[in-house]
Amino acid sequence: MYKIMLADDEGIVIDSLTFIIRQNFGENCEIASAKTGRSVIELAESFRPDIAFMDIQMPGMDGLALIAALRSEFPAMQVTILSGYPDFEYAQRAMQLGVARYCVKPSKLNDLEEALAEMVRRLEKTAAEAAQAAARESAEP
Repeated sequence: MYKIMLADDEGIVIDSLTFIIRQNFGENCEIASAKTGRSVIELAESFRPDIAFMDIQMPGMDGLALIAALRSEFPAMQVTILSGYPDFEYAQRAMQLGVARYCVKPSKLNDLEEALAEMVRRLEKTAAEAAQAAARESAEP
């Protein structure tokens, strides 16, 4: 089960993402949302998300600053940026922060589904690598 955090100040975006996630995962995920920068940090600390869809412009703090702030505590969290700004500098900074995707709003359904699938693939790869490393360690004398 994946914990998915939706961070956007627009309720329609949160509702749309929730619908897309439910179509792809059904009840095999837990979804929580926040609409301001401060509430995103508070939610992340209590919810401990595996995946996040994050708006780049929210009241209180922008998405890039939020990702940078959360990276130390949640280094494996997979993030897709949602932005109304097709700005190369934003996208470049997002990639430096290790985001999985940078989607420009309004995003196509297919783009969001692909972003979700990419983040799940990354989580599964990380889990498989951790399991292999643990198996190697337990096999050593």
